[in-house]
Amino acid sequence: MEPSIEVQTAKQGGETAGLVQPALTVKKTSAEKSSRRQIRGSSLLLVGKLISIGVTTLVQILTVRYLSKNAYGAFAYALSIATLGETIVTLGLDRAVTRFVPIYHEKEDYDRMFGTLLMVASTIFALSIILVLMVVGFQGFIADHLVNDQQAVDLLVILIALAPINAFDNILTGLFAVFSSPKAIFFRKYVLGPALKIGIVLLLILGKSSVTFLAFGYLASGLLGIAIFAVLLVRMMREQDFFSRFNRKTMNIPMREVLTFTIPLLASDLVYVVMNAMDAVLLEHNRGTGDVAAFRAVQPTARLNQVVLASFALLFTPAAARLFAQGDKEGINRLYWKNAVWVAIASFPIFALTFSLAGPVTSMLYGSRYEQSALIMAMLSFGYYFNAATGQNGLTLKVMGKLRYIVTVDILAAVINLVFNLILIPRYGAIGAAVGTMSTMIIFNILKQGGLMLGTGISILDRDYFKIYVVIILAAGGLLLVQVLLSPPAIIGLIIAVLISLLVLRINRKDLDIANTFPELLRIPMVRWLFND
Repeated sequence: MEPSIEVQTAKQGGETAGLVQPALTVKKTSAEKSSRRQIRGSSLLLVGKLISIGVTTLVQILTVRYLSKNAYGAFAYALSIATLGETIVTLGLDRAVTRFVPIYHEKEDYDRMFGTLLMVASTIFALSIILVLMVVGFQGFIADHLVNDQQAVDLLVILIALAPINAFDNILTGLFAVFSSPKAIFFRKYVLGPALKIGIVLLLILGKSSVTFLAFGYLASGLLGIAIFAVLLVRMMREQDFFSRFNRKTMNIPMREVLTFTIPLLASDLVYVVMNAMDAVLLEHNRGTGDVAAFRAVQPTARLNQVVLASFALLFTPAAARLFAQGDKEGINRLYWKNAVWVAIASFPIFALTFSLAGPVTSMLYGSRYEQSALIMAMLSFGYYFNAATGQNGLTLKVMGKLRYIVTVDILAAVINLVFNLILIPRYGAIGAAVGTMSTMIIFNILKQGGLMLGTGISILDRDYFKIYVVIILAAGGLLLVQVLLSPPAIIGLIIAVLISLLVLRINRKDLDIANTFPELLRIPMVRWLFND
């Protein structure tokens, strides 16, 4: 990352070259403790996130089943554009809050701290006004030249306001993280947000309302969320006496310092958002909102394959950074692959359901109207699981200072995805979009793994864990074969998937090292039987 860290790493590497074996043993023990601590902490954070994801998935299922296919497609299209708009108006400045505000606060440089906050808020506000006015003012042009479905245009005019709402919500979340208020974040993200959305969907269904009601409901819940967040923030800042340190005359806006940090990283954000938004844009333009619905209905379920990966990422970064600062590349390799196999095994039950049992699961969740989306779910799940099972490759590259490489690969992935979509979507519709997304995810991760091997010394596949991936491939392939040849009832398929997932855990119990990572779990009889030799 910073050159100073790289220099420090090089020095430490030279100093440790002649150390005797006991020192290496101490380093190895330290790395193993770091791995256990990171996995254990990440697993605990995963529990809270799973609650929110469960509610969000329920909202998705209820929405898809209630709305007509075209109505849901129009809603998903408008929501995709709003997400793209959120990234544009944020301009990567949410990172400035979590990086520069704590630095200035620690140094008691309140003039720059308040200057940073003013710059971030005013920039987002100005860009938001421009974005909303452009969409509202040019809605006729959009309807005539860009979007075929008038309902999608009408919903876009409403939901585009979610771009600034979500942008400010992210800024407020960052501020609460800076000032150490996890309770407020937990309440907003894991309690209030999901509760408001499920309330809106229930009102939609019970009142037999239209998709327009749903759009205004999302808007209202977002406004209420940031209003509550803002009140809590003002109260917290008063308690910590921040406002007495505010001086408008001496306030200093560190514009160059902030933009130098945020603009390069904005490329990665735009790549991911464009990759997601372009599917909906091209599907609507070439095939209509029905194909948008066929793709978007199952995509959130397929993306559940990355839940464990995202949860483990939070504590992986500081653990890897500490090892990097120590010059312990062997320790990073051990941490990386230990993390990767935990993610691969913990995500396997989701992969088994969304890939091997994609047919019955799609019909069970979304109804017979979406039976043809089963193949789409299977392909998307394969791509997302491939990304998860290969580990935190992007984060590791950033930690080890390979920012230019990862930005280049991000942009290349976006170009590849766009080319695939332009070729496949006009001819194959939603199926073509799924093929493009899956292929891009695979190529993207191969490039990142190659960067790890060539630029950091991390092995492309650690041979100590090769058996785990073989077991996973055989288990997923066997379950798929049973489904294709025998087509058992959905409940029987689910039972088989559970048994196979338990078998994967049982076979790989030694590599997970449950006794050292979660010793308290071995007090449970069934768990003790599963993981004991």
